[in-house]
Amino acid sequence: MRISVLGCGRWGSFIAWYLSRRGNEVYSWGPEGSPSYTVLKETGRNEYVELDKKITLTCDLEAAVTRAEIIVISISAQGVRGFMQQVTKYPVSDKIFVLCMKGIEVDTGKRLSEILVESGISPQKIAVWVGPGHIQSFVQGVPNCMVIDSVNDGLKHDLADAFRSDLIRFYYGEDLIGTEIGAAAKNVMGIAAGALDVICTPLKGPLMSRGAREVARLIKAMGGNELSAYGLAHLGDYETTLFSPFSHNRMYGEMLAKGQRFEKLAEGVATSKAMMYLGQKYHVELPITEVVYNVCYGEAGNDEARCREAITSLFSRSPKREMY
Repeated sequence: MRISVLGCGRWGSFIAWYLSRRGNEVYSWGPEGSPSYTVLKETGRNEYVELDKKITLTCDLEAAVTRAEIIVISISAQGVRGFMQQVTKYPVSDKIFVLCMKGIEVDTGKRLSEILVESGISPQKIAVWVGPGHIQSFVQGVPNCMVIDSVNDGLKHDLADAFRSDLIRFYYGEDLIGTEIGAAAKNVMGIAAGALDVICTPLKGPLMSRGAREVARLIKAMGGNELSAYGLAHLGDYETTLFSPFSHNRMYGEMLAKGQRFEKLAEGVATSKAMMYLGQKYHVELPITEVVYNVCYGEAGNDEARCREAITSLFSRSPKREMY
């Protein structure tokens, strides 16, 4: 298959590497002058992968888009809408789009697949690829399980069957709403986990239980299947997000609690704001998300004491039924 991976950062470069190893004809695109593209152009590798010589690295978006049967997008979630304005300048009605980011648009609360639909892409041509796994582990041959979901049953089956290998076992998703919301929301829980690594690590067990439960409530209110919160896209991704030293979101929370600054992208920051929007829209209580939002955007994140105060405020809430 002719596949173009748009975005050559950490995850995008891995996807290009992985799909090339599966025997596909792969283009890897990045914007000219960007650090991630420049280092790959000059060295043929980055800190994660070495691009096979069969992969065509390009900064020509038109070439990458028009030659592909499948377009995989791996950029910052908050940049998707603007990026699609560039992509849809070219003929794309016959293309398959696979989204490999985890996020929710802050200003609108839209899922990323909804943004593509609003950009003129048929929902029957859109899939998402999410789930646990870090590049550092994958490139060392450590396998994991992931999910491909779409409203188009045939598409998700075809993609999962074509992309699967001994390194990644794919499952067919059954709830696009739950898959996208769950995948994005786990990054919020990752920030909370990082703060707990500084403040009170034993609370990470309750965080996993209560975090999945509040995300399940939101998914249900949005019309999805609440059980999706307990699948690979959300709860199944907790180990790599809440515990791994490679998790950007966990590291962001840890450094926040220490009063330090994390310079790399942590999608959970913007996602906490987007989830607050959705919680208000659908009248769903999101207590952990609210604490993360307050820590990221308010005064609570200035030092460990204030971060501790924000997190322990959860204990002053009135008692609830466990599965309310």
